[in-house]
Amino acid sequence: MNIPNSITLGRIVLVPLVVWAIASSQMMAAFVLFAIAGISDAIDGFLAKRFGMATQLGALLDPIADKALLVSIYLTLGIENAIPRWLVILVVSRDIMIVGAVMVSWLLDNPMPVKPLMISKLNTTAQVIFAGLVLASLGFGFKAFPYDIVLMAMVAILTLLSVSAYFIEWVRHIGTTEAM
Repeated sequence: MNIPNSITLGRIVLVPLVVWAIASSQMMAAFVLFAIAGISDAIDGFLAKRFGMATQLGALLDPIADKALLVSIYLTLGIENAIPRWLVILVVSRDIMIVGAVMVSWLLDNPMPVKPLMISKLNTTAQVIFAGLVLASLGFGFKAFPYDIVLMAMVAILTLLSVSAYFIEWVRHIGTTEAM
């Protein structure tokens, strides 16, 4: 356990607080907690890379913290009717499909290396920016139109492209190792 891993664990602890803030209509608090989580993500990544503090635990915890935060925010904003439910279903389904594919690979005794694709990084960035914009507009009381619509479309398109890319990678992985 080192400083970057401790910061990542702190980000995981923020998840229920952000959910509570959104569910309690404390949108400014939700935005601030979301911003703190984002800043902590940048700090733990910087420390891990810059000072050689990267660990296997950190490599596992960091994406879990990111996904826990984003999925929780999208689900809660969807339940609160702050974002369309179809978008929530799309975002959450993508993550479930990816985790499911990895689990199937393990069950087939053919583990697939987990490495983020560039399209996935773009997708996550769009999801973060969209969630931040929605929380900021609700917290500070401004209209985000038309930026919210543009970002929502980007999230939808990038989510579909990302899940498609992972599916193709998974099929290739399963196909090439079964042929051996």
